[in-house]
Amino acid sequence: MSKSSSLVVVTGSAGQIGKAAVRGLKAHGYRVRGIDLVPSPGADESIVGDIADPTAIGRAMGGATALVHLAAVPDDDDFMMKLLPSNIVGVYHVMEAARSAGVKRLILGSSGQVVWWQRFTGPLPVGTDVAPSPRGWYAATKLFLESAGRSYTELHGGSVIVVRLGWCPRSREHAEELARTEWGPDVYLSPGDAGRFFAYAVAAPDSIRFAVVYAMSRAVRRQMHDMGPARDLLGYEPRDTWPEGHGWVE
Repeated sequence: MSKSSSLVVVTGSAGQIGKAAVRGLKAHGYRVRGIDLVPSPGADESIVGDIADPTAIGRAMGGATALVHLAAVPDDDDFMMKLLPSNIVGVYHVMEAARSAGVKRLILGSSGQVVWWQRFTGPLPVGTDVAPSPRGWYAATKLFLESAGRSYTELHGGSVIVVRLGWCPRSREHAEELARTEWGPDVYLSPGDAGRFFAYAVAAPDSIRFAVVYAMSRAVRRQMHDMGPARDLLGYEPRDTWPEGHGWVE
């Protein structure tokens, strides 16, 4: 099937990483349908809806050949009011809609926060096979997402790639926060590298049943996470180093 006839659904397509995914996929010739709470810039099709609404997400998934799931509350927040509806219930509806639509390639956006404490205790770089050590409730919801992905491929076939994303600043203040930390530049993910990553992930061999990889840009001082699986399985090599490409005025 040609890329032009392949439809990739991106949830959370109006967010910082979502917009990067849309741009990267479009640049590599894919048709993209976005779904978010607001219109999706650059997408071929844009659905305004909530992933916690099964009707909206079911409509978004129709005819899709691949899914990039990024919609989520992106950090620790009120669990019952914010994290539960988006990061738990929303994941359930997204996965069920993908199953019903017969989507065979799922790329699920997780977070480096699921192995937060290994960054302090080592050994470095942190592998994809270490025991999880989530930072808080947000990271715990991402472990739910990772487990749902494993369950999906075991029960329904297809191919699931879990990506533990680096720090892609969502605002000027967020970029300034990253710059103030000693370790932030080493876990930075530029929008350009994010876009390239998702294009490579969608195009990865069908033989991948389930994989966990990290997506980061090049480290300034020391690589904190093992980028080998992303390189070996997907062919992804980061190009940027903090502060390249972040798009916010320092």
